[in-house]
Amino acid sequence: MITIKRLFDAVEHQLTNFPKANMLSAKENGQWKSYSTQDVATIVNKFSAGLIELGISGNDFTTEGSDKIAIISNNRPEWVFTDLAVQQVGAILVPLYPTTNPNEIEFILNDAKVKYIFVNNAEMFDKINAIKPNVASLQKIYSFDKLDGISHWSEVTNVSNEALLQQVEAIKKSIPIHHTATIIYTSGTTGIPKGVMLSHQNIYSDLAYSIKSLPYEETPNAKALSFLPLNHIFEKIITYIYLYSGIGIYYAESLETIGDNLREVKPNVFSTVPRLLEKVFERIMLAGSHLTGLKKKLFFWAVALGEKYDNNISGGLFYNIQLALANKIIFKRWREALGNNIDFIVTGGAACQPKLLRIFNAAQIPVFEGYGPTENSPVICINRKEKGGMKFGTVGPPIEGIEVKIEEDGEICVKGTTVMQGYYKRPDLTAETIIDGWLHTGDIGEWVDGKFIKITDRKKELFKTSGGKYVAPQPIENKCKENPYIEQLIIIGADKKFVSALIVPAFAHLHLWMKQKNIVCTNEEAVTNI
Repeated sequence: MITIKRLFDAVEHQLTNFPKANMLSAKENGQWKSYSTQDVATIVNKFSAGLIELGISGNDFTTEGSDKIAIISNNRPEWVFTDLAVQQVGAILVPLYPTTNPNEIEFILNDAKVKYIFVNNAEMFDKINAIKPNVASLQKIYSFDKLDGISHWSEVTNVSNEALLQQVEAIKKSIPIHHTATIIYTSGTTGIPKGVMLSHQNIYSDLAYSIKSLPYEETPNAKALSFLPLNHIFEKIITYIYLYSGIGIYYAESLETIGDNLREVKPNVFSTVPRLLEKVFERIMLAGSHLTGLKKKLFFWAVALGEKYDNNISGGLFYNIQLALANKIIFKRWREALGNNIDFIVTGGAACQPKLLRIFNAAQIPVFEGYGPTENSPVICINRKEKGGMKFGTVGPPIEGIEVKIEEDGEICVKGTTVMQGYYKRPDLTAETIIDGWLHTGDIGEWVDGKFIKITDRKKELFKTSGGKYVAPQPIENKCKENPYIEQLIIIGADKKFVSALIVPAFAHLHLWMKQKNIVCTNEEAVTNI
């Protein structure tokens, strides 16, 4: 059994157990700036006090009665400050993707009746300011960047005083674990976003079970690099796992600077999605293809060894000797490119190619694949560190503390304290999704070895050709994406005579192939016509 806490209790947990000098860090004017645990506690409490002065509260701690605050920003310490501060007054955070289209943002802000929104920069301010007249509840926009003529978020913290801070402490003590911490809007099948209501209990129990299952150890000296969007539940729960485990969080400047930031920070851990791992691997392979002579032969020899790697079955003495040699002369450069300090990487959000998992793990870069939807806070399964706890091609065993079953039609269902409170203002959709306490994920899967779960497709993505044949597109798409010349593709063919694919070529690899074949190429359109 675990003792459920509120998410914002992570700050007090750190102060008591392992106060850090680098709880949160980010680049400012080209230099890394760190905020200690005490810095974060002080800033967040003042932020909460300022929100109270603005009239923000949790009222009766019901989802409908509590005020809503939105945020649309890239990852940065201010994102977490806002999240914690909003929680501490019992209000509810509504995070938005920076790339969300204005019409969808307008719908979400109106649906949640958002009162204030915090934005990243001038671009985000302009985006929100353009729709502000259409959102009656929205009172003001605050920016994290200092911009002329635009309210800076520090204006909220600056109104703090001792009396307000005492109110903050009183409110914090009164917030129940079942109170909604956030409403995360996900795309609906009808195109109308659905607001997933997640309580402190939902998210904390999921992170606590995940810590026990992976496990993350309390490692106060460890560092993590964060670059996946914080508005997504995957990176959000990973963040709170870091906070409760004492891992310092460093925010990458952008997706383009991840490589540089990895070498600067030398993190012990980071979370990612399969597509980014694929891009890393593609760049590695592209670099390998430019080698010549013995170096090139050694490179592809090492990769071929990695493709045969199985963490559960020994390849034999000769294979193990070869792999040790490959790690010493080839794979060590891969580890150096990632900062040379990686203990493990967690990937989720989509299926990861088993080939990549084999090669990275063979290269002593442990990658653990997990799975779970927003509606489950989100983790359902995760591959483990311990012997027999990981199987390539699966998303691992279910985490401790929850129940998982697979229905006759293959749908994965889960039950436990991690399951969402429901869809905001949509009891009809909630009733369709949670039946007798079981969350129906819409994902199709199967048990492997009676222990691991393998995702085979999405229930609603299965389609039937005009000839009556059912097609599961995901396995085909995943297999095709193993081809280095394919960037992305989607399988189509519902009610058609045959199945087709729309393909986005991997132009970097195609250009190299054309050069090797002495084919003249003038532009990318010419490449696709070859």
